[in-house]
Amino acid sequence: MNVLVTGGAGFIGSHIVEYNLSKGYTVHVIDNLSSGKRENVSFAQNNPNFKLFESDILTWDGLNEAVQWADVIYHMAAVVGVKQVLSDPVRMLENNIGGCSHLLKTIANTKSQPIVMLASSSIVYGDTENPSLHENDLLSVKSTAQGHWGYAVSKMANESTGFAYYHDKKIPIIIMRLFNMVGPRQSGRYGMVMPRFIEQACTNTPITVFGDGSQTRSFCDVRDMAKMSHALSKNSQSIGQIVNIGNTKHISILDLANFIKKCAHSHSSISHLSYEEAYGEAFIDIMNREPNLDKLYRLTQLKHEWSLQSSIDDLISRFK
Repeated sequence: MNVLVTGGAGFIGSHIVEYNLSKGYTVHVIDNLSSGKRENVSFAQNNPNFKLFESDILTWDGLNEAVQWADVIYHMAAVVGVKQVLSDPVRMLENNIGGCSHLLKTIANTKSQPIVMLASSSIVYGDTENPSLHENDLLSVKSTAQGHWGYAVSKMANESTGFAYYHDKKIPIIIMRLFNMVGPRQSGRYGMVMPRFIEQACTNTPITVFGDGSQTRSFCDVRDMAKMSHALSKNSQSIGQIVNIGNTKHISILDLANFIKKCAHSHSSISHLSYEEAYGEAFIDIMNREPNLDKLYRLTQLKHEWSLQSSIDDLISRFK
């Protein structure tokens, strides 16, 4: 099995690489290393089944050959994280929308038929009052005038582009809506909450909660995600489907801060920052984000191996 992972040196992409290598597959990665890091795939550097191409998917001259070689393509390349989205919105839109479109157009032009695992995000559901988010729910954005909603727009565009190529060009597409992935190799520098809280707790510095902390999230260990995405790629019934991937166990951000503090035996205080202080502009946060996973369970026959407790304990141990 030949697997191509765009953005494969990033946090999520590197775990997809690791899992597929563990299955004995040949894995090639294309990553411009703008947010991904070589260290994220250092575990594979001596593996003869692994190859890293340091280039941009929009300009890489090897893309035609790569898509014809691949049996499965995981399209993970994207500008991610609130801080990056706000600091460079033009690059975010050009990379996120342009990269997906360029990849699918290249596949169509080469008339190849790899299964394309297209990464979307739970952000597309917008600020909804639904307690559990289903793949058929309405999608929304508050206002395109507010920069942070541009990321949601880019993911909606990618989903629409994916389905256009699925229906018109018969490219087998599976869309993965990812909910708050956590795990090893995730960086807090782009605004990701879990690694930031763990670093603050382990260094006994104030744990900074944005807003009042009442917003809830459902965190999923990326190692479960890698396994589940592989199972989706192996099931033909997944093709042409949108599938939520996440965890249904939810927790408020304030409770998460206190839980991590307890697990780390930390002396950190809990402090609050307004969104304006944290991001430099007014910010509308999504208050609740919990997936309905009925479709995922039906298509993969898998359950989670990592609980929130076990993920946090593992990450604290790695940090220390």
